[in-house]
Amino acid sequence: MPRKLLLPYKSVFSHFRAPRGLHDSLAMNAARSGYRVFSANSTAACTELAKRITEDVNTAVMELLIMAYALKTSCARNIIGVIPYFPYSKQSKMRKRGSIVCKLLASMLAKAGLTHIITMDLHQKEIQGFFSFPVDNLRASPFLLQYIQEEIPDYRNAVIVAKSPDAAKRAQSYAERLRLGLAVIHGEAQCTEQDMDDGRHSPPMVKNATVHPGLELPLMMAKEKPPITVVGDVGGRIAIIVDDIIDDVESFVAAAEILKERGAYKIFVMATHGLLSADAPRLIEESSIDEVVVTNTVPHEIQKLQCPKIKTVDISLILSEAIRRIHNGESMAYLFRNITVDD
Repeated sequence: MPRKLLLPYKSVFSHFRAPRGLHDSLAMNAARSGYRVFSANSTAACTELAKRITEDVNTAVMELLIMAYALKTSCARNIIGVIPYFPYSKQSKMRKRGSIVCKLLASMLAKAGLTHIITMDLHQKEIQGFFSFPVDNLRASPFLLQYIQEEIPDYRNAVIVAKSPDAAKRAQSYAERLRLGLAVIHGEAQCTEQDMDDGRHSPPMVKNATVHPGLELPLMMAKEKPPITVVGDVGGRIAIIVDDIIDDVESFVAAAEILKERGAYKIFVMATHGLLSADAPRLIEESSIDEVVVTNTVPHEIQKLQCPKIKTVDISLILSEAIRRIHNGESMAYLFRNITVDD
């Protein structure tokens, strides 16, 4: 008889450990229900594999695809992947004539045999449309909001800050739920819009490009960024910068410097996924940022040892509850109470 296989599979593709406490929270009677729950990191061998694959996201992707395909060929009825941080989620838009890698990855997962995915705070919610099977995009904002209320003294004197206009909707959602003011930093370089020399130009730039004599196309005017300004009052307030991913921290450090110049006396950075790559811990330690709060969708124990300003919020509870509800055939609507489009 085909069985339903739930895979609480790795914290992320590039980091193979699930959030601490996730597996301890799962107590299911497999013998009674006829289902089985497989944990890919419950042995010492898998832990060692996790350390090795942490260095290469593409190797981790192949590991998941191979495992899903093996379950599919073993006649599993359902294969559910729990992927708190979905890799390549930033490459969900076409830049020039480049590829949409996130769409490719979604197609590969479907082809390998996955029938359902549980993830958290996708970089763009429209990514769910790339999949041909259900995707439960859970939210970490309730845990971060709780942290603000319980761990930040005098949070009523705070203001929620969006470090770019792109993050304004998320910041507005936080501000409305906490009944706080909102500020937006305008004029900062946009990572999603800037034309970086990253090798993704297609076709390659040609210096002496020839155009058909009878063809005159209007030239697109280059964007000119305005001087960096802060829209909103942060003087004498606690500034809380919110975003979904914190990877290269240069933009957060620059935002903190601007807020400090405008009179903010404490600066917090809050994000769901703390990738914290390269020299992020050192830059945070040397910056004006007082604290960086991220969830454990991505393991960052090493970064925390390098920088004591980094704090972790545990979100394993909501992941384990999602797995339990799917396992028991219960509704997932409870996990999306009061969730709006902007959350």
